[in-house]
Amino acid sequence: MRVAGHSKWANIKHKKTKEDARRGRIFTKLSRQITVAARAGGGDPSGNVQLRLAIEKARAANMASDSIERAIKRGTGELEGAAYEKLTYEGYAPGGVAVLVDVMTDNRNRSAGEIRYLFSRHEGSLGEAGSVAWMFDAKGQIEVDREGAPALDDMILMAAEAGAEDVEDGEDRYVVVTALQDLDAVRRSLEEQGLKVLSAEPTFRPQTTVEPEEADIRKALKLIDALEENDDVQQVYTNLEIPDELLERLEL
Repeated sequence: MRVAGHSKWANIKHKKTKEDARRGRIFTKLSRQITVAARAGGGDPSGNVQLRLAIEKARAANMASDSIERAIKRGTGELEGAAYEKLTYEGYAPGGVAVLVDVMTDNRNRSAGEIRYLFSRHEGSLGEAGSVAWMFDAKGQIEVDREGAPALDDMILMAAEAGAEDVEDGEDRYVVVTALQDLDAVRRSLEEQGLKVLSAEPTFRPQTTVEPEEADIRKALKLIDALEENDDVQQVYTNLEIPDELLERLEL
């Protein structure tokens, strides 16, 4: 098992997510995830892994239980709601940074126009399907609260025995990486061993990273922020590497 470096960028993203949750922005995205998962696999989370993970993510963000129930019922057809579809857009940010954008939308044409505009406005370029996806691997990602968790060496052993592939050491959490098909099993194993799982979800991780000049890093981050503020965008994945000294300045 390989241990990745300190996840400072992940810490910044986590703080940003908490701010988004306070403003309620994230609830629209979470509701769509629940609805789409329920439509695809049924409304019973015990038999629908994707729905269970989406519900857990919503609860972690303090989404109200009745909002979760309504999202499930929209997915199963018990309540009327928009028909969302999942799309992926691919492109490049300044500095040659590869970008994957996961979208859930009820209007494909609207989303395509908005995503294209955001790439163009921030000096990026939207590519064809498959243009950057090959640079990423589909994985499972589990965030574990460091409070109550063992020291890093023991955490690595525990994760390996649970079937995980990797552990990243963050500021207030461990990030456990799994094969996509092992995500739920590893999550359950870690919880059964008394660890507090903060989130568990599919992700795309870059095979290699790029570190452009600082000016291009800042431009790329503006594009990423703009994409994440779009209601249709669920996740943005990149192969951007940010030097520690710049991360520290960004965190201020």
